[in-house]
Amino acid sequence: MKLYSFFRSSASYRVRIALNLKGLDYDVIPVHLVKGGGEQLSESYRKLNPNALVPTFIDDAGAVLTQSLAIMEYLDEVHPEPLLLPGSALDRAHIRSLALQIACDIHPLNNLRILRYLTRDLKVSEDDKNAWYRHWCVSGLAALEATLVADSRTGTFCAGEKPTLADCCLVPQVANAQRFDCDLTGMATVMRIHTACLDLDAFARAAPANQPDAE
Repeated sequence: MKLYSFFRSSASYRVRIALNLKGLDYDVIPVHLVKGGGEQLSESYRKLNPNALVPTFIDDAGAVLTQSLAIMEYLDEVHPEPLLLPGSALDRAHIRSLALQIACDIHPLNNLRILRYLTRDLKVSEDDKNAWYRHWCVSGLAALEATLVADSRTGTFCAGEKPTLADCCLVPQVANAQRFDCDLTGMATVMRIHTACLDLDAFARAAPANQPDAE
């Protein structure tokens, strides 16, 4: 298995966590999103992933998959132990909802190509760009905090006593928030879960600092 990944990409980080949780062996193929204008924009990479985004995953049979949540759900179906989407249909919908709060409501507004567009095309200052990032990241994580606090299924992890798809999404988003010096005061549940996840080897090995392309 191969994973085209950038060490700081939160979407790639999610998939690395999922692969590690399932104990799967995979080769990381670094795709630098900044150097040379972005290796993801090269003709060769666009042939593999026309969206010019990471991650791109290639399974043992050579099938090419993109989009982190689709990759993780595929892994859950093909390698079901341990399940990232356990429980009843309602429980699985809850886990997906938590994951999508992060992957769809927070992450897209703070993705590299959005931040680059703000500065390069709209001529937004670095300070204003960072303010944009912090506003959307903090407001999104605050909503996630409220969701977790209100739900009885919240345990050591987002949806119980074992990590799920939601935790695979939460940890990379918190890492990005910390990198941009977001104020996470008042997000005790989010941060407690984040700490519990990082205590697990699967999460620690997936961290940006532990990747072959880390800077």
